[in-house]
Amino acid sequence: MDYIDLPELLSAQGMVRLPGSKSISNRVLLLAALAEGVTEVRDLLESDDTARMLEALAVLGVGVEALGDHAYRVSGIGGDFPVKQASLFLGNAGTAFRSLTATLALAGGHYTLTGIPRMHERPIGDLVDALRQVGADVTCLEKEGFPPLEIRPAEIRPGGVVKIRGDVSSQFLTGLLMALPLTGVEATIEVVGELISKPYIEITLATMARFGVQVVRDGWQRFVVPAGSVYRSPGVVYVEGDASSASYFLALGAIGKGPLRVKGVGRDSIQGDVRFAEALALMGARVEMGPNWIEASAPVSGALKGVELDCNHIPDAAMTLATAALFADGPTTLKNIASWRVKETDRIAAMANELRKLGADVEEGADYIRIAPRGALLSPVCGIDTYDDHRMAMCFSLASFGAPLRVNEPGCVAKTFPDYFERFAGVTQPVPVIAIDGPSASGKGTIAARVASVLGWHFLDSGALYRLTALAAQRAGVAWSDEAAVAGIAAGLDVEFSGDSIRMGGEEVGEAIRTEEISSGASLVAALPAVRAALLFRQRMFRRAPGLVADGRDMGSVVFPDAGTKIFLTASVEVRAKRRYKQLIDKGMPANIEPILLDLRARDERDSQRSVAPLQQSADANLLDTSDLSIENTVERVLAWSKMAS
Repeated sequence: MDYIDLPELLSAQGMVRLPGSKSISNRVLLLAALAEGVTEVRDLLESDDTARMLEALAVLGVGVEALGDHAYRVSGIGGDFPVKQASLFLGNAGTAFRSLTATLALAGGHYTLTGIPRMHERPIGDLVDALRQVGADVTCLEKEGFPPLEIRPAEIRPGGVVKIRGDVSSQFLTGLLMALPLTGVEATIEVVGELISKPYIEITLATMARFGVQVVRDGWQRFVVPAGSVYRSPGVVYVEGDASSASYFLALGAIGKGPLRVKGVGRDSIQGDVRFAEALALMGARVEMGPNWIEASAPVSGALKGVELDCNHIPDAAMTLATAALFADGPTTLKNIASWRVKETDRIAAMANELRKLGADVEEGADYIRIAPRGALLSPVCGIDTYDDHRMAMCFSLASFGAPLRVNEPGCVAKTFPDYFERFAGVTQPVPVIAIDGPSASGKGTIAARVASVLGWHFLDSGALYRLTALAAQRAGVAWSDEAAVAGIAAGLDVEFSGDSIRMGGEEVGEAIRTEEISSGASLVAALPAVRAALLFRQRMFRRAPGLVADGRDMGSVVFPDAGTKIFLTASVEVRAKRRYKQLIDKGMPANIEPILLDLRARDERDSQRSVAPLQQSADANLLDTSDLSIENTVERVLAWSKMAS
């Protein structure tokens, strides 16, 4: 399983220029294809969803030329696709699937539309029913009301009123509105029930107007597309930044002190999700807005407050409020979000599952979710699951302000924001780390503990985790060479570190893991790739505010590659053998220096030659030979380097 480990964060500030809006990008691409004339589309979002639309248009015979720097030239076909028979695969791109279904149903060809399995679970029956009222010939190939679809040429029925439900997905009405000008006759749409996600319909109407088609609207229940409506290219179209994507960074600023500014959307945006800023302000955040930017900072009090909010006007951005609620005083209730149930996943159920992993009390209903934080956030070893849903991955990145976090399958962000986690890292400040690596008996444990004590930071003796694994395996009768069994033991370790105390299953084992036998066992199990993988996130969970000093053999190269200070501590093997000998004698344990010397040489060879995370000095680490240095002098040197790095 792919994953990304996010360190606990201390603050967030800076500026982010947003990628283009997915909703606007796919609407503009389709209307540019349908229009008369050539359209240059600039600042287009380049993502999985837009890639599916571009691929489909190319299959349908539309001329699309990539100009570079997120710009494309689209040669319009005047409403008549050159290719009359084609099979289109649209992945999980809802905006592409729904709008192309409507357009192709009225375009006069024979087409099949398919997607990934989740797309085949997303209802489309209300759109199909509406299209059939116009005279479209659309067949659901597997289950009525769901993709995949087969489309044959329509027999347009002029006049009359097309009725469509408004309470499932606004994408149905969007697709119908954009397709009806292809009929050439006046068409009237009546919305049955409450129309959800009204801001997305406003985007549709504004984009259609940009291409020369003015829809007459009577409130939110009746829409009239005039006879003779024809799409014409406006020449050049700029795609706004994605307002839904802005929500993650605005929430970052509100949780992480700020100020954090997003550029690309603002007061003049046609996207309804800019009103996320209003919701954030209701939670106490300080928000400022310009024509093309929005900036958020933490409340003066430092803490957000829980709210109860009708989210019909910001259905996608409202997801960000669910994770921001983890940092609020009091519960937060988000209502009128039934559309979450039919998105890339059942977002209400998915949100509830993952929020509970973090320790929140969550109540969910058919169209609402209530989140009540319970203090310090948990760091689930199993990680946060994302359900192949880009917004789940981005929303839960915010939780790293409360704890180190593993996000599973983060690549799903490619749907709308391919470089999200790079942008995220660029405006956030993680808990600092001093990583001290080195061979056995080099003194790294002693030095790391002293440095942590001086700074008041947390301390990780990573070797203790491997020693604990070796001890637990021995007690369970598992051979240290049995990789799968030892990895299972490592993943389920019940350990507690407190000062000089190390407990496993409630038992004090600090002395038991320091024997030479267990030390050798630790070196053996540490060479097993599955064991190192099992312990990786457990080690990263020690990275908590205000900072961490970690010692081991791959702290700077593998576990904490972004550590601000990296040190490779070493000494001659003879000096290290004498130190180990003295340590054992001082503890009243029998010892002989010659076997210790031979064992250290063997362990150095084994640790440096292992295939996974071998012991070696990383290129950006400071080398410190302590053969002739006292503990005090070594600590001073480490502290001086860490001060220079801060």
